[in-house]
Amino acid sequence: MKKTFSRLVILVLLLRCGPFLTGQAFHQVSANAPPEYTFTIVRVFPHDTSAYTQGLAYRDGALYEGTGRKGQSSLRKVRLETGEVIQRVNLGSEFFGEGITIVKNSVLQLTWQSHVGFVYDLHDFHLLREFSYSGEGWGLATNGRELFLSDGTSEIRVLDPEAFQERRRLKVHDGPTPVDQLNELEFVEGQIFANVWHSNRIARISPQTGAVVGWIDLTGLLSPVYHLDPEAVLNGIAYDSAGKRLFVTGKLWPSVFEIRIDTKSHK
Repeated sequence: MKKTFSRLVILVLLLRCGPFLTGQAFHQVSANAPPEYTFTIVRVFPHDTSAYTQGLAYRDGALYEGTGRKGQSSLRKVRLETGEVIQRVNLGSEFFGEGITIVKNSVLQLTWQSHVGFVYDLHDFHLLREFSYSGEGWGLATNGRELFLSDGTSEIRVLDPEAFQERRRLKVHDGPTPVDQLNELEFVEGQIFANVWHSNRIARISPQTGAVVGWIDLTGLLSPVYHLDPEAVLNGIAYDSAGKRLFVTGKLWPSVFEIRIDTKSHK
């Protein structure tokens, strides 16, 4: 009888304290969630609305852009202020161009499902060599010592920039949850910035652990009137490390935006 009474007392206490305990646990999870950021538009630049942007990079006042779709894929050098394409090389019609990055005096470009990438001379886009990799190619970025390659999964491959051999993999996660559909990449002040396909958010990722250390919400950056094509999604991040300027755009977008990242306010 005493045991039964004790169990009833414990049950009542648990029922009364349950909401408090649940709330406390929720508060702990929320406190450990990556911080959220929003944006302020600094400047707006023209962008070719026929460019199916798959990769973006910045060097010495110009944007370098890789575009996709079979028969339309290209590598371009674009004058930032006007959007004028001042240099271009087209990929073979069998290739679907993907992410790009700049390593020293070369531009590297991936393809989607052809398992081949291209290395071009930065100055004249002369093809220097090809390299191969397994799986799909989506986004590409570098910190100068390593390459970071996304393939649409929750993993980022870390490659040697000369031999293109895989060194390790990052399993990207927000807490315990894997983050997949990682697309265009850029290395920004010690972090990997990644577009999440068909999302208005950019993940800020630790290159050491793969943990998402922040989210940038770009909802409202481009007017809905320009989202007529379902694939006209946010995709393209470039960073001017000297000027500390961050540029973003999307597939078929009319503009490239220079933005400032702001801490999201919570009411």
